[in-house]
Amino acid sequence: MRTTTTDPMSLNDVTDLESAPYVIEGDLKIYFESEANKCEYLEMEMHGGENSAALTAIFAEAGQSDITGGIN
Repeated sequence: MRTTTTDPMSLNDVTDLESAPYVIEGDLKIYFESEANKCEYLEMEMHGGENSAALTAIFAEAGQSDITGGIN
């Protein structure tokens, strides 16, 4: 199993692994500085894959931005 000790919410290194909250996603163990950071991470909407509604919305928004211009 791979582990990461960088809290993905705060980007701080977690040093007290004995008491730090964590989640396991597949073969990855992710440590957090606090239970609040863990909960925030778990509540985030993930895009889910190539045909997900969230990812489609991201592409649609990017396609209409002033930076990228209209692609349609």
